[in-house]
Parts: sequence; C-alpha cells; structure tokens
Amino acid sequence: MKILISADMEGATGVTWPADVLPGTPQWERCRAMFTSDVNAAVLGFLDGGADEVLINEAHWSMRNLLLERLDERAQMLTGRHKSLSMVEGVQHGDVDGVAFVGYHTGAGTEGVLAHTYLANALTGVWLNGARASEGLLNAHVVAEFGVPVVLVTGDDLTCRDAEGYAPDARKVAVKDHVSRYAAVCRTPARTAADIRAAAKEAAALARRGEPAEGGPFTMEMEFDAAHLSDVSTVVPGVEPSGERRVRYTSGTMYEAIRTFKAVTTIVSSAMEEQYG
Repeated sequence: MKILISADMEGATGVTWPADVLPGTPQWERCRAMFTSDVNAAVLGFLDGGADEVLINEAHWSMRNLLLERLDERAQMLTGRHKSLSMVEGVQHGDVDGVAFVGYHTGAGTEGVLAHTYLANALTGVWLNGARASEGLLNAHVVAEFGVPVVLVTGDDLTCRDAEGYAPDARKVAVKDHVSRYAAVCRTPARTAADIRAAAKEAAALARRGEPAEGGPFTMEMEFDAAHLSDVSTVVPGVEPSGERRVRYTSGTMYEAIRTFKAVTTIVSSAMEEQYG
C-alpha cells in the first residue's frame, strides 16, 4: 500500500498568521517544526496501519518547508517546484492507493484560518461547476480521476467541515478551532501529533485504488480583487471574461482544469505589485 501525503502549511498546528508561513521569517522557522510534526505523525500512523510506502509531496509556497531530517526514515519527500500536478504531484503514476491532505485550509472568500485558494489574497473566490471551491475540493477531483480516494484531512475545524463535502469517508483531524482569519484556539503539538497518528492509522484501511472517476466537463470560474488581474489571466488560451473581475474556462478533465488554473495563477502572480496588488 502506497500513501501520498499532500502537505500544506496554513492548516498546520499553531499556524495562524501570515508570518507563520512566509519563508524566511523567524515565525516560519518556528512553525516549520510543528508542520513537520503534523506530517510525521501522519507518516507514522499510515505505517502503523499497514502502509508499505509513504511519499510526502510538499505543497506550500516554495515547496521547501518541511524538515527532512525530522521525518521517519521510511518516508520519502518530494520537495521543490515546479511540478505537473502541483499539490498532488505523484498521484498520476498509478501506484498510489490513498491520499492525505495534511495542513489544509478553507478556500478564498470563506471563513477559515488563512483561507485562500492558491494565491494568498488576490483571488476572492473560485468556483467549480458553480460550487465554491477550496484547494481540497479541487485536488480531490484531480486524484479521483486517477481512482485514488482522499482518506485523511487535517487543518482547522472549518477545513474539516469543508472536507465533509468532498471526502465524507475520510478521517478528519482539527488541530485548531477558527476564531478569525488570523486567530485560532490551538492544540499543542504533542496532542495534535497523537490525534493525527491515530486518525492516519484508521485511514489506512480506506486506501484502496479504484476506477478513475469520469466527472467532466469542468467549468472553473475565478474572481479577483483587481480588474487588471482578471484581464491578464485571459492571456491563457480558453480563459474568457465572465463578469466584473471574473473569468471562466471549461476543461474536459480535471487534470486539464487544474493545470490551466495553475497557469492562470502563475501569470496573475507576475502581474501583482508588492503594495497595490
């Protein structure tokens, strides 16, 4: 049994503030250890549950945040950019039986600690076939096309609630309770590590590769906080204006949809200025 862990940082233990997740800050250095603790707890739990192999795909910012030297030696880590499937890179090779979303968060324009979708603050909303979408929802559709279930989700309490919509059978672990976008009631690393390990052990029983899902076509719509960002995103073929500061495109598969989404967010990032966005 092989498990892929998609590891994001905003939903990690103790993280509540932008500096906690911005590479190079003192707070990021401190929070890297708690992020690594969450991921390692998931690794240990899956191994407890019978997994033969665990691959961790770094999915936050520079994708160079986890402390490799603190991970269980039986795990492997895919770190760095750039990757074809970004946050769920590795699922496409046909040997993954289950996916875990560790350190995830809610989507742009919703309540949740450090809520966003791919871009920290330029996107005010993302919709997939009319439903507001978090990164968890988007990535769950991607892995489903490869027949792989989401078996574990960790993050704040609202992230766990969001996951009920796209992975109802998955085990969920809330490492903190949302108070505001920049505040939460946090459990200690010792407690969250124990909770994540126990949940991952149970989640291992859910890891079973099945038939690829066929859910297309997929229409993605995005709303930005500035008009020039929606304008520049239409440079990507197939992306068209759909309203004030909004664009939309349709893809036949979620594989294509997420790759186009990544192209849009990359181009939009290059069009933002430091202070005015």
